[in-house]
Amino acid sequence: MVKQAGRSDAKLSEIGARPIPEFDGVHEVWPRGERLTAVRRAAEAYKKRFTTQGQVRAIKSVDIAAAPYPVKYAFHDAVSVPALPLISMINRMIVVQYDDWNGTPRTLVFEPTVPDGSAEAPFYRNLRTLIDRIPGGNLVEKLVLSYYNEPGDVLAQLGLEPGDIDFCTFDHLHVQDPRMILGSSEVIAGETGPRRALFGDAKMLVHSRELATLQSLHPMQWAWYVDGGLGGVAPEKFVTFDGDIELGQGIALLWTPGHTDGNHSLVVNTPDGVWVSSENGISLDNWQPELSRIPGVRKYHEKFGREICPNANTLEDSLDQYDSMIKEKTLADPCKADPRWLQILPSSELAPRKRQWPVVPTYVHGGIEYGEIAAGLR
Repeated sequence: MVKQAGRSDAKLSEIGARPIPEFDGVHEVWPRGERLTAVRRAAEAYKKRFTTQGQVRAIKSVDIAAAPYPVKYAFHDAVSVPALPLISMINRMIVVQYDDWNGTPRTLVFEPTVPDGSAEAPFYRNLRTLIDRIPGGNLVEKLVLSYYNEPGDVLAQLGLEPGDIDFCTFDHLHVQDPRMILGSSEVIAGETGPRRALFGDAKMLVHSRELATLQSLHPMQWAWYVDGGLGGVAPEKFVTFDGDIELGQGIALLWTPGHTDGNHSLVVNTPDGVWVSSENGISLDNWQPELSRIPGVRKYHEKFGREICPNANTLEDSLDQYDSMIKEKTLADPCKADPRWLQILPSSELAPRKRQWPVVPTYVHGGIEYGEIAAGLR
Protein backbone atom coordinates (compact mmCIF):
# COMPACT_ATOMS: atom_id res chain seq x y z
CA MET A 1 0.00 0.00 0.00
CA VAL A 2 2.81 2.41 0.87
CA LYS A 3 4.60 1.55 -2.36
CA GLN A 4 1.46 2.29 -4.37
CA ALA A 5 1.12 5.67 -2.63
CA GLY A 6 4.73 6.43 -3.47
CA ARG A 7 4.19 5.66 -7.14
CA SER A 8 1.09 7.81 -7.18
CA ASP A 9 2.88 10.76 -5.56
CA ALA A 10 5.73 10.47 -8.08
CA LYS A 11 3.24 10.54 -10.95
CA LEU A 12 1.64 13.67 -9.52
CA SER A 13 5.01 15.33 -9.05
CA GLU A 14 5.73 14.87 -12.76
CA ILE A 15 2.77 17.10 -13.62
CA GLY A 16 3.45 19.57 -10.81
CA ALA A 17 0.54 18.35 -8.68
CA ARG A 18 0.28 16.94 -5.16
CA PRO A 19 -2.24 15.06 -2.98
CA ILE A 20 -4.51 16.77 -0.46
CA PRO A 21 -3.94 15.18 2.97
CA GLU A 22 -6.97 16.78 4.65
CA PHE A 23 -9.28 14.30 2.92
CA ASP A 24 -7.29 11.14 3.59
CA GLY A 25 -9.67 8.40 4.70
CA VAL A 26 -12.79 10.56 5.11
CA HIS A 27 -14.76 8.65 2.47
CA GLU A 28 -14.17 5.40 4.37
CA VAL A 29 -15.41 6.63 7.78
CA TRP A 30 -18.19 4.47 9.25
CA PRO A 31 -21.08 4.75 10.07
CA ARG A 32 -22.41 6.95 7.30
CA GLY A 33 -23.63 9.78 9.51
CA GLU A 34 -20.12 10.16 10.91
CA ARG A 35 -18.71 10.05 7.39
CA LEU A 36 -20.73 13.14 6.45
CA THR A 37 -19.38 14.95 9.49
CA ALA A 38 -15.83 13.91 8.60
CA VAL A 39 -16.23 15.12 5.00
CA ARG A 40 -17.59 18.49 6.14
CA ARG A 41 -14.81 19.03 8.67
CA ALA A 42 -12.12 18.05 6.17
CA ALA A 43 -13.54 20.48 3.62
CA GLU A 44 -13.54 23.28 6.19
CA ALA A 45 -9.92 22.53 7.08
CA TYR A 46 -8.79 22.34 3.47
CA LYS A 47 -10.53 25.57 2.48
CA LYS A 48 -8.50 27.49 5.06
CA ARG A 49 -5.27 26.27 3.48
CA PHE A 50 -6.47 26.37 -0.13
CA THR A 51 -7.39 30.06 -0.02
CA THR A 52 -3.91 31.03 1.24
CA GLN A 53 -2.10 29.31 -1.63
CA GLY A 54 -2.80 31.83 -4.35
CA GLN A 55 -5.19 32.21 -7.27
CA VAL A 56 -5.36 30.92 -10.81
CA ARG A 57 -3.84 33.11 -13.54
CA ALA A 58 -7.03 33.22 -15.62
CA ILE A 59 -10.25 31.31 -16.22
CA LYS A 60 -13.01 31.54 -18.81
CA SER A 61 -16.06 29.43 -19.60
CA VAL A 62 -17.70 29.06 -23.02
CA ASP A 63 -21.01 27.34 -23.81
CA ILE A 64 -20.72 24.27 -26.07
CA ALA A 65 -24.22 22.84 -26.54
CA ALA A 66 -27.62 22.47 -24.93
CA ALA A 67 -28.70 18.84 -24.67
CA PRO A 68 -31.98 17.20 -23.58
CA TYR A 69 -32.24 15.73 -20.10
CA PRO A 70 -35.14 14.12 -18.17
CA VAL A 71 -36.70 16.25 -15.44
CA LYS A 72 -37.18 13.18 -13.24
CA TYR A 73 -33.39 12.76 -13.03
CA ALA A 74 -32.52 16.45 -12.70
CA PHE A 75 -34.07 16.88 -9.24
CA HIS A 76 -34.37 13.35 -7.85
CA ASP A 77 -38.01 13.21 -9.02
CA ALA A 78 -38.84 16.13 -6.71
CA VAL A 79 -40.71 18.33 -9.24
CA SER A 80 -44.30 18.26 -8.01
CA VAL A 81 -46.32 19.79 -10.88
CA PRO A 82 -46.89 18.77 -14.51
CA ALA A 83 -43.92 19.77 -16.62
CA LEU A 84 -42.22 18.91 -19.89
CA PRO A 85 -40.51 15.53 -19.49
CA LEU A 86 -37.30 16.90 -21.01
CA ILE A 87 -35.43 20.07 -20.21
CA SER A 88 -32.26 21.48 -21.77
CA MET A 89 -28.97 21.65 -19.93
CA ILE A 90 -26.03 23.65 -21.26
CA ASN A 91 -22.61 21.96 -21.46
CA ARG A 92 -19.80 24.40 -20.69
CA MET A 93 -16.10 24.17 -21.45
CA ILE A 94 -13.82 25.97 -18.97
CA VAL A 95 -10.25 26.98 -19.74
CA VAL A 96 -8.03 27.54 -16.69
CA GLN A 97 -4.46 28.83 -16.58
CA TYR A 98 -2.40 28.42 -13.43
CA ASP A 99 1.10 27.83 -12.05
CA ASP A 100 1.79 24.28 -10.92
CA TRP A 101 3.79 23.39 -7.82
CA ASN A 102 6.98 23.20 -9.88
CA GLY A 103 6.46 26.82 -10.96
CA THR A 104 5.44 25.85 -14.51
CA PRO A 105 2.58 27.76 -16.18
CA ARG A 106 -0.17 25.34 -17.23
CA THR A 107 -3.37 25.40 -19.27
CA LEU A 108 -6.22 23.01 -18.40
CA VAL A 109 -9.42 22.46 -20.37
CA PHE A 110 -12.34 21.27 -18.24
CA GLU A 111 -15.36 19.61 -19.93
CA PRO A 112 -14.41 19.84 -23.64
CA THR A 113 -17.55 17.98 -24.72
CA VAL A 114 -17.69 16.96 -28.40
CA PRO A 115 -21.43 16.64 -29.15
CA ASP A 116 -20.96 14.06 -31.93
CA GLY A 117 -19.24 11.76 -29.45
CA SER A 118 -21.84 12.25 -26.71
CA ALA A 119 -24.61 11.35 -29.16
CA GLU A 120 -23.22 7.80 -29.30
CA ALA A 121 -23.90 7.06 -25.63
CA PRO A 122 -26.75 4.49 -25.43
CA PHE A 123 -28.95 6.89 -23.46
CA TYR A 124 -28.82 9.54 -26.18
CA ARG A 125 -29.00 6.97 -29.00
CA ASN A 126 -32.20 5.59 -27.50
CA LEU A 127 -33.58 9.08 -26.95
CA ARG A 128 -32.82 9.93 -30.58
CA THR A 129 -34.79 6.88 -31.70
CA LEU A 130 -37.73 7.83 -29.48
CA ILE A 131 -37.82 11.42 -30.77
CA ASP A 132 -37.75 10.18 -34.37
CA ARG A 133 -40.78 7.96 -33.72
CA ILE A 134 -43.12 10.48 -32.11
CA PRO A 135 -45.25 12.91 -34.13
CA GLY A 136 -43.63 16.33 -34.14
CA GLY A 137 -40.37 14.89 -32.90
CA ASN A 138 -38.34 17.38 -34.93
CA LEU A 139 -40.09 20.22 -33.07
CA VAL A 140 -39.21 18.60 -29.74
CA GLU A 141 -35.60 18.38 -30.87
CA LYS A 142 -35.53 22.08 -31.74
CA LEU A 143 -36.87 22.92 -28.29
CA VAL A 144 -34.23 21.00 -26.32
CA LEU A 145 -31.15 20.75 -28.54
CA SER A 146 -28.84 23.63 -29.52
CA TYR A 147 -25.23 23.89 -30.68
CA TYR A 148 -23.07 26.89 -29.83
CA ASN A 149 -19.38 26.05 -30.18
CA GLU A 150 -17.05 23.13 -30.83
CA PRO A 151 -14.14 22.76 -28.35
CA GLY A 152 -11.57 23.32 -31.10
CA ASP A 153 -13.31 26.53 -32.16
CA VAL A 154 -13.27 27.76 -28.56
CA LEU A 155 -9.48 27.57 -28.55
CA ALA A 156 -9.31 29.75 -31.65
CA GLN A 157 -11.72 32.26 -30.07
CA LEU A 158 -9.38 32.53 -27.08
CA GLY A 159 -6.29 32.87 -29.25
CA LEU A 160 -4.95 29.44 -28.30
CA GLU A 161 -3.45 26.65 -30.38
CA PRO A 162 -3.89 22.92 -29.60
CA GLY A 163 -0.24 22.84 -28.53
CA ASP A 164 -0.99 25.40 -25.79
CA ILE A 165 -3.01 22.85 -23.81
CA ASP A 166 -1.29 20.78 -21.11
CA PHE A 167 -4.25 18.88 -19.71
CA CYS A 168 -7.92 18.21 -20.23
CA THR A 169 -10.38 16.61 -17.84
CA PHE A 170 -14.06 15.85 -17.27
CA ASP A 171 -15.72 15.66 -13.86
CA HIS A 172 -16.78 12.17 -15.03
CA LEU A 173 -16.99 10.31 -18.33
CA HIS A 174 -20.76 10.01 -18.78
CA VAL A 175 -21.57 10.47 -22.50
CA GLN A 176 -17.94 11.35 -23.26
CA ASP A 177 -15.88 9.71 -26.00
CA PRO A 178 -12.16 10.03 -25.14
CA ARG A 179 -11.27 9.23 -28.76
CA MET A 180 -12.76 12.56 -29.82
CA ILE A 181 -10.33 14.40 -27.54
CA LEU A 182 -7.22 12.25 -27.37
CA GLY A 183 -7.30 10.82 -30.88
CA SER A 184 -7.35 7.17 -31.93
CA SER A 185 -5.14 4.88 -34.00
CA GLU A 186 -8.33 3.11 -35.10
CA VAL A 187 -10.88 4.42 -37.58
CA ILE A 188 -14.07 5.47 -35.78
CA ALA A 189 -17.28 4.32 -37.48
CA GLY A 190 -18.37 6.88 -40.06
CA GLU A 191 -14.91 8.44 -40.39
CA THR A 192 -12.32 7.89 -43.13
CA GLY A 193 -9.12 7.66 -41.13
CA PRO A 194 -7.64 7.64 -37.62
CA ARG A 195 -8.77 10.63 -35.58
CA ARG A 196 -6.18 13.22 -34.62
CA ALA A 197 -5.93 14.48 -31.04
CA LEU A 198 -7.93 17.66 -30.48
CA PHE A 199 -5.40 19.23 -28.11
CA GLY A 200 -2.08 17.99 -29.48
CA ASP A 201 -0.10 16.06 -26.89
CA ALA A 202 -2.27 17.16 -23.95
CA LYS A 203 -2.95 14.47 -21.33
CA MET A 204 -6.35 13.64 -19.88
CA LEU A 205 -6.50 13.76 -16.08
CA VAL A 206 -8.91 11.10 -14.87
CA HIS A 207 -9.64 9.49 -11.53
CA SER A 208 -8.46 5.88 -11.59
CA ARG A 209 -11.95 4.63 -10.65
CA GLU A 210 -13.56 6.53 -13.51
CA LEU A 211 -11.17 5.12 -16.09
CA ALA A 212 -11.65 1.63 -14.67
CA THR A 213 -15.42 2.04 -14.95
CA LEU A 214 -15.12 2.82 -18.66
CA GLN A 215 -12.86 -0.21 -19.09
CA SER A 216 -15.35 -2.58 -17.43
CA LEU A 217 -18.93 -1.34 -17.35
CA HIS A 218 -21.62 -2.76 -15.09
CA PRO A 219 -25.03 -3.14 -16.80
CA MET A 220 -26.46 -0.43 -14.50
CA GLN A 221 -23.79 1.99 -15.80
CA TRP A 222 -23.80 0.98 -19.46
CA ALA A 223 -26.39 3.43 -20.83
CA TRP A 224 -24.39 6.51 -19.81
CA TYR A 225 -21.00 5.60 -21.29
CA VAL A 226 -19.84 5.48 -24.90
CA ASP A 227 -19.14 1.92 -26.06
CA GLY A 228 -15.66 1.59 -27.49
CA GLY A 229 -14.67 5.06 -26.29
CA LEU A 230 -11.16 3.85 -25.47
CA GLY A 231 -10.57 2.06 -28.77
CA GLY A 232 -7.20 2.99 -30.25
CA VAL A 233 -6.43 5.56 -27.54
CA ALA A 234 -2.83 5.32 -26.35
CA PRO A 235 -2.77 4.50 -22.60
CA GLU A 236 -0.03 7.09 -22.03
CA LYS A 237 -2.53 9.81 -22.99
CA PHE A 238 -4.12 9.37 -19.55
CA VAL A 239 -2.77 10.60 -16.23
CA THR A 240 -4.68 8.80 -13.48
CA PHE A 241 -4.93 9.87 -9.87
CA ASP A 242 -6.62 8.68 -6.69
CA GLY A 243 -8.44 10.72 -4.09
CA ASP A 244 -8.10 14.51 -4.04
CA ILE A 245 -5.30 16.48 -5.70
CA GLU A 246 -4.28 20.10 -6.12
CA LEU A 247 -2.79 20.92 -9.50
CA GLY A 248 -1.17 24.19 -8.52
CA GLN A 249 -1.86 27.61 -7.09
CA GLY A 250 -5.58 28.15 -6.74
CA ILE A 251 -6.75 24.96 -8.47
CA ALA A 252 -7.73 21.51 -7.20
CA LEU A 253 -9.60 18.42 -8.37
CA LEU A 254 -11.63 17.09 -5.45
CA TRP A 255 -12.81 13.49 -5.48
CA THR A 256 -16.61 13.69 -5.18
CA PRO A 257 -17.86 10.11 -5.54
CA GLY A 258 -21.49 9.09 -5.78
CA HIS A 259 -22.78 10.35 -9.12
CA THR A 260 -20.07 8.06 -10.46
CA ASP A 261 -17.37 6.20 -8.56
CA GLY A 262 -14.62 8.40 -9.99
CA ASN A 263 -16.44 11.73 -10.10
CA HIS A 264 -14.27 14.75 -9.33
CA SER A 265 -15.00 18.47 -9.06
CA LEU A 266 -13.03 21.47 -10.26
CA VAL A 267 -12.21 23.98 -7.50
CA VAL A 268 -10.55 27.31 -8.29
CA ASN A 269 -9.58 30.35 -6.25
CA THR A 270 -10.25 33.70 -7.97
CA PRO A 271 -10.32 37.40 -7.04
CA ASP A 272 -13.93 36.83 -5.94
CA GLY A 273 -13.10 33.78 -3.87
CA VAL A 274 -13.60 30.05 -4.41
CA TRP A 275 -15.68 28.57 -7.23
CA VAL A 276 -16.67 24.91 -7.65
CA SER A 277 -17.86 23.16 -10.82
CA SER A 278 -19.34 19.68 -11.29
CA GLU A 279 -22.47 17.90 -12.51
CA ASN A 280 -23.61 16.67 -9.10
CA GLY A 281 -26.34 19.21 -9.74
CA ILE A 282 -27.54 20.96 -12.88
CA SER A 283 -28.53 24.21 -11.17
CA LEU A 284 -27.92 26.01 -7.91
CA ASP A 285 -31.37 24.72 -6.89
CA ASN A 286 -29.73 21.28 -6.45
CA TRP A 287 -27.19 22.57 -3.92
CA GLN A 288 -29.48 25.12 -2.24
CA PRO A 289 -33.01 23.66 -2.42
CA GLU A 290 -34.16 25.85 0.46
CA LEU A 291 -34.00 28.84 -1.93
CA SER A 292 -35.54 27.10 -4.95
CA ARG A 293 -38.65 28.32 -6.73
CA ILE A 294 -38.95 25.14 -8.82
CA PRO A 295 -42.17 23.49 -7.55
CA GLY A 296 -41.37 20.58 -5.26
CA VAL A 297 -37.66 21.18 -4.78
CA ARG A 298 -37.96 23.27 -1.60
CA LYS A 299 -40.59 20.81 -0.33
CA TYR A 300 -38.10 17.98 -0.96
CA HIS A 301 -35.65 19.82 1.29
CA GLU A 302 -38.26 20.42 4.00
CA LYS A 303 -39.91 16.99 3.88
CA PHE A 304 -36.72 14.93 4.03
CA GLY A 305 -34.48 17.34 5.93
CA ARG A 306 -31.85 17.20 3.18
CA GLU A 307 -29.39 20.00 2.49
CA ILE A 308 -29.18 19.13 -1.20
CA CYS A 309 -31.35 17.70 -3.97
CA PRO A 310 -29.07 15.62 -6.21
CA ASN A 311 -28.87 15.21 -9.95
CA ALA A 312 -29.87 11.56 -9.76
CA ASN A 313 -29.58 9.77 -13.09
CA THR A 314 -27.21 7.11 -11.75
CA LEU A 315 -27.33 4.49 -9.03
CA GLU A 316 -23.73 4.15 -7.86
CA ASP A 317 -24.21 5.63 -4.37
CA SER A 318 -26.66 8.41 -3.49
CA LEU A 319 -25.30 8.73 0.07
CA ASP A 320 -21.81 9.37 -1.28
CA GLN A 321 -23.20 11.91 -3.71
CA TYR A 322 -24.92 13.71 -0.84
CA ASP A 323 -21.63 13.88 1.08
CA SER A 324 -19.82 15.07 -2.04
CA MET A 325 -22.26 17.91 -2.61
CA ILE A 326 -21.77 19.02 1.01
CA LYS A 327 -18.02 18.92 0.30
CA GLU A 328 -18.60 21.23 -2.67
CA LYS A 329 -20.90 23.57 -0.75
CA THR A 330 -18.36 23.89 2.06
CA LEU A 331 -15.60 24.93 -0.37
CA ALA A 332 -17.63 27.43 -2.42
CA ASP A 333 -17.79 31.09 -1.42
CA PRO A 334 -20.93 33.25 -1.50
CA CYS A 335 -21.65 35.05 -4.76
CA LYS A 336 -20.67 38.73 -4.79
CA ALA A 337 -23.77 39.73 -6.79
CA ASP A 338 -26.15 37.95 -4.40
CA PRO A 339 -24.56 36.48 -1.24
CA ARG A 340 -27.49 34.14 -0.69
CA TRP A 341 -26.15 31.98 -3.49
CA LEU A 342 -22.92 30.01 -3.61
CA GLN A 343 -20.29 30.24 -6.34
CA ILE A 344 -21.09 26.83 -7.80
CA LEU A 345 -21.12 26.61 -11.60
CA PRO A 346 -22.72 23.37 -12.84
CA SER A 347 -20.59 21.83 -15.58
CA SER A 348 -23.90 21.15 -17.35
CA GLU A 349 -26.45 23.76 -16.30
CA LEU A 350 -30.24 23.88 -16.55
CA ALA A 351 -31.01 26.34 -19.35
CA PRO A 352 -33.02 29.43 -18.24
CA ARG A 353 -35.62 29.03 -20.98
CA LYS A 354 -39.15 30.31 -20.36
CA ARG A 355 -40.67 27.51 -22.46
CA GLN A 356 -39.42 25.04 -19.81
CA TRP A 357 -41.41 26.80 -17.08
CA PRO A 358 -41.80 26.00 -14.24
CA VAL A 359 -38.55 23.98 -14.38
CA VAL A 360 -36.23 26.95 -14.76
CA PRO A 361 -33.27 27.78 -12.50
CA THR A 362 -33.99 30.14 -9.64
CA TYR A 363 -30.57 31.81 -10.02
CA VAL A 364 -27.99 31.55 -12.80
CA HIS A 365 -24.34 32.64 -12.78
CA GLY A 366 -24.19 32.21 -16.55
CA GLY A 367 -20.46 31.55 -16.72
CA ILE A 368 -17.15 32.51 -15.19
CA GLU A 369 -14.31 34.80 -16.36
CA TYR A 370 -11.28 36.22 -14.56
CA GLY A 371 -8.00 37.45 -15.99
CA GLU A 372 -6.81 37.08 -19.59
CA ILE A 373 -6.22 33.69 -21.21
CA ALA A 374 -2.77 33.87 -22.81
CA ALA A 375 -1.15 31.83 -25.59
CA GLY A 376 2.39 30.52 -25.58
CA LEU A 377 2.73 29.59 -21.89
CA ARG A 378 4.23 26.16 -22.68
